[in-house]
Amino acid sequence: MIEKMIENKFGRRTFLQGATLAVLGASGIISAEAAQMAGAVPNSAGTEAPKLKAPDGACDCHQHIYDAELFPPKGKGMVANARVDEYRLLQKRLGITRNIVCTPGPYGTDNSISLDAIAKFGKNARGVAVVDTSVTDEELRKLDRGGIRGIRFTNPGPKAVTTVEMIEPLSKRIHEFGWHVDVSMSAEDIAANEDLWKRLPTPVNFDHFAHVPQPAGPNDPSFKVLRRMLDGGKTWIKLSVTSDTSGKDAIKSYDVLTPLAQAYLKAAPERMVWGTNWPHPGVTEKPDDAVIFDLLSQWAPNAATRHRLLVDNAAILYGFSKSA
Repeated sequence: MIEKMIENKFGRRTFLQGATLAVLGASGIISAEAAQMAGAVPNSAGTEAPKLKAPDGACDCHQHIYDAELFPPKGKGMVANARVDEYRLLQKRLGITRNIVCTPGPYGTDNSISLDAIAKFGKNARGVAVVDTSVTDEELRKLDRGGIRGIRFTNPGPKAVTTVEMIEPLSKRIHEFGWHVDVSMSAEDIAANEDLWKRLPTPVNFDHFAHVPQPAGPNDPSFKVLRRMLDGGKTWIKLSVTSDTSGKDAIKSYDVLTPLAQAYLKAAPERMVWGTNWPHPGVTEKPDDAVIFDLLSQWAPNAATRHRLLVDNAAILYGFSKSA
């Protein structure tokens, strides 16, 4: 209906122009079918493919699926046009063949949408679930069979779905599955809980550059703590970009992350993974994912390092086969 209204207002030829569809797609207004006509992707700016070619088996280790019709949300924060079909357009544009579905905030501890998405994506998809201490052993086994390979804690606290106090006991329960703990919290809070991370029997993966403040980056006090944990051998970092990780509001400022990305990759290239954070929840001006992907040529100029970042490390952390 929306596509038809736009076509009637501007005329069919104008409606089909790539620039128009790119803007509408980035804002999440149009559907996958309309966006595909011009190479656009809903919730992502631009229409061009990256200059950098993704290696076979490259994995997007952080993306979300939203579908209010099939899976009514439990809370606020839904993103329009962010279903499986829309994400497949991004995969095609970037040349990504593997992906990790992370249960988004509006669904609380209901991971049904992620399990459904993993099943639709097939063997090249895995997931990270959100659970609390009420989860049963049978539910954990079901999640494991469905492709879940980690549990996520986003800003855990008294008003959140999960708390910091839940992390250690849940990590002990998921250890037998070979899963990991995925954490998104401020770098200051990560540093303050250093002893907790050391006690966990599982690996811990910090989302979004561990939210180290910019422009300080590797010079921020929190980085010293993260660097120490990386030396311990169980800490992973997800080089996934969000609006706050760049330290500025402008989408084009994401290149400010280059020194921090390079510092991480120098410290532990074998425990770095990469992700888009599509459909970029909470961001009004959607970024150009192809531009962000091309930043990898600066972050990891060496092709072997990029292969490790995009393919090998993800295979280890999420349980993919080594071959694409």
